[in-house]
This record gives sequence, C-alpha cells and structure tokens, in this order.
Amino acid sequence: MKILKSINSKEGRRIELVGPENNLKNILVIGVFHGDEPQGDFLIKKYLEIKEASMLFIPCLNPDGMALNVRTNSNGVDLNRNFPTENWGKNEGENATCDDESTAYYGGKSPASEVETRFVIDIIEEYKPRLILTLHSPYKVVNYDGPGEKIAKKISEIIRYPAEGSIGYPTPGSFGTYAGVERHIPTITLELDDKIPAESLVQPVFDILDFMDNL
Repeated sequence: MKILKSINSKEGRRIELVGPENNLKNILVIGVFHGDEPQGDFLIKKYLEIKEASMLFIPCLNPDGMALNVRTNSNGVDLNRNFPTENWGKNEGENATCDDESTAYYGGKSPASEVETRFVIDIIEEYKPRLILTLHSPYKVVNYDGPGEKIAKKISEIIRYPAEGSIGYPTPGSFGTYAGVERHIPTITLELDDKIPAESLVQPVFDILDFMDNL
C-alpha cells in the first residue's frame, strides 16, 4: 500500500490516506473519528498487513484524540459534528450540545474548521468514492446514511448487528449527513462492540472488508 495523501494534526501526528498503487477502487474506509474509539485503527492496520486490498483507507483520522483517549481532537472538537451540513451547529433534542465548547460533542467554531475534517472533504472531492465505511463503537449496529440500506443489510448479515437508518439521536454536522444524505454516497457507520477485545472483531471486520473489496 502507498501513502496517497497526508497531513499533520495540530500536535504534529500524521494522518494518512493509503491505497494500492494500481487497480484502485473508489471505496473509502475510515477509522477513529473519535479518539476514544481506537478499534478502527487496529483493525484497518491489521487488515492491511495481510491483504492486498484495492480500497482507500484512513486508518486513524484523529490521532491526537486517540493519544489522549478522548472523543474530540486537540481543539476539543467532535469531528463527527464539524462537517458543513445544512444542520451544522443546530441543537436538536434536549441532550444536543454541539454549540457548547465544554462538551465532547462540540461542533467547532465554524463548519469544517478542523484540519481533519478538511482532509476528508478533500479526499471525497478528489477521489469521489462510491461507497464509504466508517468504524466506530460502541453500539453494535450497522447505521447507514443516503442510499446505503442494501449494503448495510449485507454487512449486518456478516457481523450480526442490526441495520438501522437512524442512530437514535440527533447528529448535526455529522459525516453521515454530509456524505450520505447530502451527497448521496452510500455511507455506512459500523458501530463495533467495545466490550470485547479488538482481536475478537478481526474475523467479522475482515469479512466485511473483503465483501466491500469485491463490490
């Protein structure tokens, strides 16, 4: 695999887009939107150690947050509330706190204010993925945005989590809204079980990635 694009985080950690030198498919897989959900980094890197995949991967979008084991990046921004969507910054529901800097759900001072967010936006504009998978935890659900229901149900059969069109609470400025709802890219949010070791997720996640790599 080759580093196709990279930036530095605020704290100087590398954020990389990797993919094959040849036969590149326009399918994107992203790990670690939230620093306290590190399973994606482990699973993607383990997969790439043994597989010759043809997809695009960002193993860890939020290395600063992962280093501190916190949800947000080093500016205290929830990257999954920072995308320039029509509902960015809107508090919807009694527990929504995207405009409160003291919470872990703060959406930033402006849409796409964070380098990590802009990195993903640039990748989408350049590579135009036709399918996106992001790895999160802990809800054990296959959430989908945009025209992703069919793929979500296939992934659901593999990992035996339910496929759901809603995560159950408002997510203003979310990546799913940005890519799936507003740009009509099938966008799957795979919420993994955080109560078991990441090693226990290797087989089902590898099966999912193999399935996607063959689409």
